[in-house]
Amino acid sequence: MMALFIAYATIFILLEDYDRHGKDLFSEASDWHLLCFSLVALVALGVTLYRYAHRMDERIIRDQDEKRNEMRRQMTQNISHELKTPVASIMGLTETILDNPQLDNDQRHEFVRRTHAQAQRLSHLLQDISTLNRLDYASSQLEHAQVDVSQVVADILFESLPTCRQHLIEVHNELPNILVINGNQQLLYSIFRNLMDNALNYAGDCAIVSIGATEGIRHWHFTFSDTGHGVANEHLPHLFERFYRVDKGRSRAMGGTGLGLAIVKNAVLYHRGTIKAIKNQTGGLTIEFTLHK
Repeated sequence: MMALFIAYATIFILLEDYDRHGKDLFSEASDWHLLCFSLVALVALGVTLYRYAHRMDERIIRDQDEKRNEMRRQMTQNISHELKTPVASIMGLTETILDNPQLDNDQRHEFVRRTHAQAQRLSHLLQDISTLNRLDYASSQLEHAQVDVSQVVADILFESLPTCRQHLIEVHNELPNILVINGNQQLLYSIFRNLMDNALNYAGDCAIVSIGATEGIRHWHFTFSDTGHGVANEHLPHLFERFYRVDKGRSRAMGGTGLGLAIVKNAVLYHRGTIKAIKNQTGGLTIEFTLHK
């Protein structure tokens, strides 16, 4: 396309021979030939650009479809893999109870307790999958309202108080008394709930969790940091991927679904924000993100 344009411009400059001071610009046959050539060249260039753009659109659509299909296949495999463990545990525990009627009450109670824990894990997994599906396919149907994020975080900290006391975790809530965002209540709750759960589960005992926010023109800029064990640099680009786990065995033992940070990222993007994870030099992890007012 550039070569065609350069050829056209060169020919126009070399062959153009009308009198610039005259009033009749097309008095000679060469002028009309040049005009016809210019029109043909412009039409050819336009057709070439249109066909090129059309092919590029088809290629982009095809690549996007392939990526979506691959993501669906990977998602299906991950879901199937994650469902196997709690389902197998529930089946094994219930079969043990049914096949051993001589179990005493304490043993039976322990099996029932473990079965209930696996059922809860299964319920959390299904709930997280449902949240991501709404963000992927029905985000336009989510309701918006004026949400006081400071109150949402205060409620989450109150809910997390027993766990904080158990692990001697100190929380510094540096949010302003009132911080209002026009957004979806459930998704905003999910952001801070999942970040808090992630810190409580993986920061370790005696860690310090800090939550802060600064106001911009159109966004609120949040930081959610802890002084825990942190993660290696190679894990940082993958933390927000679905079902990604830094320590798979420990994550499953803690009852995590592998979708918490993926929900955080998608909920932040839904509120027209950005998010990134930073490894603290002094240890621990900081999640920086913005939310559109």
